[in-house]
Order: sequence, then structure tokens, then C-alpha cells
Amino acid sequence: MELNWTTFLLEIINFLVLVWLLKRFFYKPLQAAIARRQAAIDQRIEKARKMEEDAQQLQQQYEKDLAALERERELAREQLQREISDERKKQEQELAASLQKKREQAAVVEQRQARELQRQQQQTALEQGSRFASRLLQEGAGPELQTRLQALLLDSLREIPAEQLARWQDRLGADGDTVEVVSAFPLEADSRGQITQALQRALQRDVHCHFAEDSGLIAGLRINMGPWVLGTNVRDELDGFARLERETVRDG
Repeated sequence: MELNWTTFLLEIINFLVLVWLLKRFFYKPLQAAIARRQAAIDQRIEKARKMEEDAQQLQQQYEKDLAALERERELAREQLQREISDERKKQEQELAASLQKKREQAAVVEQRQARELQRQQQQTALEQGSRFASRLLQEGAGPELQTRLQALLLDSLREIPAEQLARWQDRLGADGDTVEVVSAFPLEADSRGQITQALQRALQRDVHCHFAEDSGLIAGLRINMGPWVLGTNVRDELDGFARLERETVRDG
């Protein structure tokens, strides 16, 4: 077969023209499309990487927020426990104080009741003792005891303070000169005279004595001068003793 250089040359030229056409109308657009596609892919990759970084940051922030929230919850729980403990202690202290106050009040009431019971018992004992002494003295009382009490009365008239005597004198001057002398047993004339003279010496004036008897005095005498009473008799002494003891018991 003989080589035809003209045909060979034309084939070369056709090939070169085809390469130029392919390069111009196909390869460059293909490269541009590939470049655009690669750029889009790179952009998506960058966007994905950015999203991943943002997601990681969000995850880290979430973990920090969660840890902070957990710390706050723990602190709040501890604070609540402290408040509950403080409130419990406060209530326990208030309850203890209230119970102590009630115990003290109960003790005061109990002591008051005990004192009142003791006072009543003492009062009862005093009254019983007074009645017993009255019966005993009534059985043993007689004119002899009254005579001794009369002597004691006459001695008492000599020891009355001058101020008291001055008040008696003024009173007798306003009400008259009558003095009431009461005795448990009838007085002899001699005893009446002694009493009248003793009163006149003490009051430094003439007085008229009105004599009367009252067996309730048991033994002894009582002299009434207006609002003043001077007596040495068993009944007044017993009443005065009982009254003094009642006041002592009440004050105690």
C-alpha cells in the first residue's frame, strides 16, 4: 500500500482542528463547570465545618450552662437545707422556751396552791387552837384570873403615852366624862374604886365609870372611851393573837 502524504497531512490538520474545537468549545466549559462544582463543594465543606464549629461551641456552652445550672441547683439545695435547719432550730428553741415558760407557770401555780393550802391549814390550826384555848381558859378562868388581869390593866394605865392621854382627854370633853368598864365577872366595890381612881389619875380629870358584865370576855376587863378601847381580857388577847397570826400567814 502506498502512503499518500497529502491525505496524511489532511488527517493531521483535521485532528488539530478537532483538538482546537474540543479545547475551545468543550474542555474550557467543562473545566469551568468542574471549577464551579469544586467551589460549591468547597463552600459546602466550609459551611459544614463552620456549622460543626458552631455546634461544638454550642455543645460546650450547653455543657457550661448545664454545669452552672447544676451548681446553682446545688447551692439552692444547700441554702434550702440551711434555712430548713435554722427554722427547725428556731422552732425547737421557741418550743423549748414555751415549755419552760409553761413549766414555770405551772410551778408558780403549784407553789401558790401549796402556799394557799398551807395557809388554810395554818388558819384552820389557829382557829382550832384558838377555840381550844378559849375552852381551856373558860374552864380555868375565874375571879382570881380577872384580879390578876385587873392589876395588869392598872399598870398599863400608868404607862400610856402622854399624847394618847391628851387625845382621850379631848374626846372625853366632847362626849362627856362617862367611861364604860366591862368585866367578865362582877367587880367588887373596891375594884371599881381602884379602876375609877386610876382613870382619873391618868386622865387628870373626874370621870364617871359605867360598869357592866360580859361573860364573853372569859376573864379580865375592857375599857371603852369613845373610839378607843383598852383591855386586858382573855377574849381580846385570843382574838388579837388569831388576827396577828392570820396576817402573818397571809403575808407569808
